[in-house]
Amino acid sequence: MDKHSDQKRAVQYLYPPIDPYDQRMLDVGEGHRVYVEQCGNPHGMPVVVLHGGPGGGCSPAMRRYFDPERYRIILFDQRGCGRSRPHASVMNNTTWHLVDDIELIRRTLGIDAWIVFGGSWGATLSLVYAESHPARVRQLVLRGVFLMTQSELDWFYGGGAGKFWPEVWARFEGLVPEDERGDLIGAYHRRLFSGDVAQETRFARAWSAWENALASIHSTGAGGEAPGDYARAFARLENHYFTNSGFLDFDGQILAHAGRIKHIPGTIVQGRYDMICPPDSAYALAQAWPMAELKMVRNAGHALSEPGISAELVRTMDRIAGK
Repeated sequence: MDKHSDQKRAVQYLYPPIDPYDQRMLDVGEGHRVYVEQCGNPHGMPVVVLHGGPGGGCSPAMRRYFDPERYRIILFDQRGCGRSRPHASVMNNTTWHLVDDIELIRRTLGIDAWIVFGGSWGATLSLVYAESHPARVRQLVLRGVFLMTQSELDWFYGGGAGKFWPEVWARFEGLVPEDERGDLIGAYHRRLFSGDVAQETRFARAWSAWENALASIHSTGAGGEAPGDYARAFARLENHYFTNSGFLDFDGQILAHAGRIKHIPGTIVQGRYDMICPPDSAYALAQAWPMAELKMVRNAGHALSEPGISAELVRTMDRIAGK
């Protein structure tokens, strides 16, 4: 069966598109307004969806993993991206600001505790939020685990993943002078924040293309060219967070604090061939978190849209809903 047949077959696992019944811009302070939407059943089980990046923004496709008759689905664009404003801004934009924003959204919507659903950077943020506010988390559902460690950054931006994709890596590192290639995050940072919008956009597209090219197990290595506005927000925010080690207090903090969530049930859905967030992070998290169940999906990479990953996430959410 070819990949297109697999993708068609996977659609059966996804719920039909649903429109939001509530959309608003929430003033979270410090000059930021965050886009928030609700869809599904207003009286259903609340679940908040944390998108990746940082800087990826939420999309209508993210609504489709939840039975709209059983779930009250909350999505939002994190500071600086998507429909949130100001766009591509890194001012007053840290992990801890985002954790506070999640709590403000919860209180504003009158929710006591909710399921937290996040993938990639969204999994990172889910874990930091849960470790900070464990009483507010009913369950965690994570995909493509990223623990915001230096070793993970070294893998993806230091040449590890590039050994599997040498031609794509050559395009990515080839944009900067040879004497700066020992620190590509730093080299790109200088250009993404140069003040020259044309240069920022050029390097933002290259940064985004490197990640996009490795997201799917079916990738040919073509990362595509993202729209300039999207790419600039995505790359600037991601680079800002990675330059600052996710604003965590120390390397390895998430695993070190795993005891804070030991009582929270969780499911980890991980692609076996994830090139962006290799499975050893998901395995280490599962070892440190006794209430978590690790679902390793064969023949799958990183992307939320991978057929096997989509199917496993829908099965997980249906199980939690009692279906």
